[in-house]
Amino acid sequence: MDIYLLREFFMWCSILNAAGLIFAAIVFVFFGDWVYKLHNKWYTLSSESFNSIVYAIVVFYKTIFVVFCLFPFIALLIMG
Repeated sequence: MDIYLLREFFMWCSILNAAGLIFAAIVFVFFGDWVYKLHNKWYTLSSESFNSIVYAIVVFYKTIFVVFCLFPFIALLIMG
């Protein structure tokens, strides 16, 4: 496995994960009430609790994305 293949892998991994984050942000900005009502059928949560949980999940996902996809891609760009 050469550095070019790793760079391509982390590039596409970063693109797809960034697209997922953007999609999640758009969904929760424009359709947040609908998502809350959908999940409220299964779980009884207040709107504030739901928003806190969603925010925590997005922050966790963003952190994992940056540490395990974006930083390795940037390091491979610097290396080669």
